[in-house]
Amino acid sequence: MSKVIHEFNDYIRKLRKELFGKGPERIHTVLVENMAVSTLYGNLTPTELFIAQSSEGRDIVHNARTKMIQDVYAKNHPVKLEEIVGAKFINLFSDMKVEEDIAISVFVFDKKLENLID
Repeated sequence: MSKVIHEFNDYIRKLRKELFGKGPERIHTVLVENMAVSTLYGNLTPTELFIAQSSEGRDIVHNARTKMIQDVYAKNHPVKLEEIVGAKFINLFSDMKVEEDIAISVFVFDKKLENLID
């Protein structure tokens, strides 16, 4: 794994731990053109896992997780991510499959990132 991707993943893990009380157990990030596509495994807290035992609970956890992370990036410009990849952050697209405890985040930047791979 390149140093840039390792730093990128560490920052995402730290931010999510601060926000939700638990960061992902594992993150896999690939750089594609001007995007960093991150798959995050093992995101949910024990409380969220308990809530997600019902259909209604899964919807609550899904909505809270996806909306909250998108709001954070919209309101708090991720300067640290920009420093790591050397590009301006444009947008974040994020979704989660609560039943499998897997999330996907697509970070869009203003220029290609593929040259950052060692």
